[in-house]
Amino acid sequence: MSRTTKWLIICASVAVLSAALIGLTLRRHGQRPAVREQSQLKLLKDVIGIVKKSYVEEVDTKKLLTGAVEGMLATLDPHSAFMTPEPYREMQISMSGSFGGLGIEINIRDEKLTVISPIEDTPAFRAGIKANDYIWKIGDKLTKGMTITQAVNLMRGPKGTRVTLTILREGQKTPLAFHLVRDTINTKSLKARTLEPGYGYIRITQFQERTGQDFQKTLQLLRRENNGTLKGLILDLRNNPGGLVDTATQVVDPFIGEGTSDGTIVSMRGRTPDAQRNYYAHFGPKEPHYPIVVLINGASASASEIIAGALQDQKRAIIMGTQSYGKGSVQSVITLRDGYGLKLTTARYYTPSGRSIQAKGIRPDIIVAQSDVANKTNGSAPSPHTATFGNRSSMPAAVKPSHRTSPPVAAEGDLANDFQLSRALETLKGLNIFAGLASKPATVTGGGK
Repeated sequence: MSRTTKWLIICASVAVLSAALIGLTLRRHGQRPAVREQSQLKLLKDVIGIVKKSYVEEVDTKKLLTGAVEGMLATLDPHSAFMTPEPYREMQISMSGSFGGLGIEINIRDEKLTVISPIEDTPAFRAGIKANDYIWKIGDKLTKGMTITQAVNLMRGPKGTRVTLTILREGQKTPLAFHLVRDTINTKSLKARTLEPGYGYIRITQFQERTGQDFQKTLQLLRRENNGTLKGLILDLRNNPGGLVDTATQVVDPFIGEGTSDGTIVSMRGRTPDAQRNYYAHFGPKEPHYPIVVLINGASASASEIIAGALQDQKRAIIMGTQSYGKGSVQSVITLRDGYGLKLTTARYYTPSGRSIQAKGIRPDIIVAQSDVANKTNGSAPSPHTATFGNRSSMPAAVKPSHRTSPPVAAEGDLANDFQLSRALETLKGLNIFAGLASKPATVTGGGK
């Protein structure tokens, strides 16, 4: 069977599904669905025939049918999408957080394939590849004019296979050849540190398959660093576009559901039975009830908002920062034949109190704009604000808040240059001082006779 024939089968299947949905709608209105379905499908066939016959240039059938399917899904919402094999594969790799490769973050800079940074403890890192190195050749292929995707495909491969990178480095007169052996690269979705004795900081950049497990291990590590006890925790979800819902619920789980409290994390509601689902915290040991501040901003979306909404509704954390993105829908990923994928919105999610955040976002308990750092420097009063909601666009792995104005987050745990983070730490300290005062017995003084 030729690839074009397979494509016709894929597109025909999608067309049949669309026709069924159209038929359901028409049936509800008492119209004759079969006649209308045939008419709509004939219209599609007529348009394809006219384009192939009369368009100014010869049209590739596969490209035409791909466009038809993509256009159909684009009419639904910004997050449903038809994915060709390459972006679908990248999405799967991003969610798994593991792949065979060299461990280099790259970008195109001044039309050159440039190393942004090597990932720690990877073949590239151990070999001595540095940030700002220009990758001149991958194997025997020159990188001039090469896209990032093409470069990534050349550098990735099974563990144990070899590839040579030829590097041009500033200050070096001759190219440097690095003979590398590919290894399994595990990308990290979170980073952590102790800000001050007793006060931990965890930043999650995306929710991958291992994020929940890594979060549990990180909490244990922070406790060990602080003599077994935490006075407070800052959970940084700024600029986190989301990811896997299951792992997001694992982050909430250690903090709620103790005693008789309601353990609801999030509810999902859709049209089909399998789109109806509630997530609850598990019974068992929980984290001590130390204060928590969750940082969010206009680029915190989807799974990040599930966490913020759950901890806010359950009165377990203070939410600080600026209003979140407002992506309250759930996308199911469906594998199609020949490596294609379908990302389809199948449900909307609701916080424990029943709030839908679709196009609304999570409003912080304490609004602190990152731009306040400039106001703090020049001595003017802070001017808290919430970001306005712009257009939405979709990308593999999550949502891309491309029209928001959220400033970049400073380096992890950089108190000196991150006003929101410093405010969060001040809040935790204040809560502990207040708790200490509240626990002390009151003393009454009065005059004697």
